[in-house]
Amino acid sequence: MGVSDTDDYQATIQKSHARKGDLKAFDDTKAGVKGLVDAGITKVPEIFILPPKNRPESSDRCGSPFIFPMIDLEGMDEDPIKHKEIVDKVQDASGTWGFFQVVNHEIPTSVLGEIPSVPAANWRDSIFFSMAPNPPSPEEFSRPCREILMDYSKHMMELGKSLFELLSEGLGLTPSHLNDSDCTEGLSVLGHYYPACPQPELAIGTSKHSDNDFITVLLQDHISGLQVLHQNQWVDVPPTPGALVLISNDKYVSVEHRVLANKVGPRISVACFFFTGPLPSSKLYGPITELLSEDNPPKYRATTVEDYTHYFRKKGLDGASALLHFKI
Repeated sequence: MGVSDTDDYQATIQKSHARKGDLKAFDDTKAGVKGLVDAGITKVPEIFILPPKNRPESSDRCGSPFIFPMIDLEGMDEDPIKHKEIVDKVQDASGTWGFFQVVNHEIPTSVLGEIPSVPAANWRDSIFFSMAPNPPSPEEFSRPCREILMDYSKHMMELGKSLFELLSEGLGLTPSHLNDSDCTEGLSVLGHYYPACPQPELAIGTSKHSDNDFITVLLQDHISGLQVLHQNQWVDVPPTPGALVLISNDKYVSVEHRVLANKVGPRISVACFFFTGPLPSSKLYGPITELLSEDNPPKYRATTVEDYTHYFRKKGLDGASALLHFKI
């Protein structure tokens, strides 16, 4: 290593230490990103500026028109022919896109209209709580907000069980297979609050990642920003009134997605993550035995949800899927 290389290395280390200090100082203020925006900043602070190579470029977005997978659940349990059509659409969308939008999901519009107001009114950047079969009541929420969240979670759990039945049938399994595998034992609700960004071209709302749960059901408001990676190009997911976005977890694609920063805002989205429950479990999850054969051997090793989640959090949102760590 030459002198110049050593100087560059030391400069990089010093810059990294300085950034860690700036991040800690920012965290200590407890103001959050919303606090910066409320203070009237006109430039993105350096700690949030992405390196040029990591910034979203207009050239990496898909310019071709795509027909987004939109699945209408009306009549799903009344007409066997309609039910089979819905199963086929879910199977195709999950296998090719890794996500789809659902309408006529029987969650009242009044409930959908209330839920985005909860994180904006009660938290600076986001809300988080876990719902198990007997969930505790979060002390942080006022009674009306708690009622809104619990009501929404009840509807979402019912929808989740129906979606897992469709996903099971799409794999050629019995409708109850994934529900019997504890895929709907727990539900986490995470609200994201994205304030308007003065320089969105320099930052990002949420970096590229795939989720670490079984499926995610997302409610987004009228402001765009969500993108999914499809055929190596970023595709905008336009907000559709009353629609919910489902992101599935290689029979079904674990889709990578991100959220762009936006001058328009604030943008609010509420994600529901289905998982095995809040308590650690020793149960192993791996390739479904019924789907394996000599021609289709397992591609991933079995792991517990606890170990998978631990690795996911340790790795962070670095742009790589956590699934790769468990590939055989």
